[in-house]
Amino acid sequence: MKVHMVAAINAALKQEMQKDPSVMCLGEDIGVNGGVFRVTDKLQEEFGKDRVVDTPLAEAGIVGASIGLALGGMKPIPEIQFSGFSYQAFHHIKQHMARFRQRTHNTMHLPMVLRAPCSGGIRALEHHSESPEAFFIHCQGIKVVMPSGPYDAKGLLISAIRDPDPVVFLEPKKIYRSFKEEVPEEEYTLELGKAKLVKEGKDVTIITWGAMLKVVEAAAELCKDVDLEIIDLRTLWPYDMETLVKSTNKTGRVVVVQEATRACSLASDIAANLQERCILKLEAPIERVSAWDIPFPHFALENYFLPNPQRVLKSIRKVREF
Repeated sequence: MKVHMVAAINAALKQEMQKDPSVMCLGEDIGVNGGVFRVTDKLQEEFGKDRVVDTPLAEAGIVGASIGLALGGMKPIPEIQFSGFSYQAFHHIKQHMARFRQRTHNTMHLPMVLRAPCSGGIRALEHHSESPEAFFIHCQGIKVVMPSGPYDAKGLLISAIRDPDPVVFLEPKKIYRSFKEEVPEEEYTLELGKAKLVKEGKDVTIITWGAMLKVVEAAAELCKDVDLEIIDLRTLWPYDMETLVKSTNKTGRVVVVQEATRACSLASDIAANLQERCILKLEAPIERVSAWDIPFPHFALENYFLPNPQRVLKSIRKVREF
């Protein structure tokens, strides 16, 4: 059945709540209204107000309560309405959510999934379009996941819910309803920490994630004379170094495409790691395509700020012709 990403995530939540009575959701407007993007639509009708909880406007309270629930035997799935508001709860995320396994000498787990719509491309208001994955990657002890479409979203979210440790699950808003994919009605999982080889090729490796996969695929249509290998990271931390190294050693040329700003970013870390491991195989310096290192701009400059197929194509040509 072809569905958009909102429906795929909703199905994953519903199936896991049916399967496991300890799974619950909480967040601002997620119950009666079904969430600002309707991701949790009708879940409160089926599971009741004790398992789909409308919370006050208080991100620190949402995450702090979820940590307590997880330690008490539940599997909470807190939603931060927009990822740009997760900073109000960052003390809980960094100091508690990320550290309980270490703090308890591996005797306690913290099974919870922090969901948050992220990234730009929909002309949202200030604080509603950030790509904050690097913040969470710096919270050692948390897995960070970002799907690139409906099929991945359902399988990765089910895996995240079943994981015994905390996961931050970032959902690019631009692809919530922009396209549909075939998604099985039955439950299925996708392995966390394993990248997806979207397209095999021999000339240039393109590494990307989230909404940028569609941008990369559009760029590939513009340069059919270059045999591109496209990799979707899926799990941003810990990421699949083995797959990235294998592809880099094969092609010798790499472009990393991310929506986030460049400084101290995931793209920068990937580039550094690949240059350390594959320096004798590289035929060109690794290129990074990213947003500019400025605050996310207002509507008129959004298209200029975000990576586009033409910027990706320019980097592909640069490493190909080096």
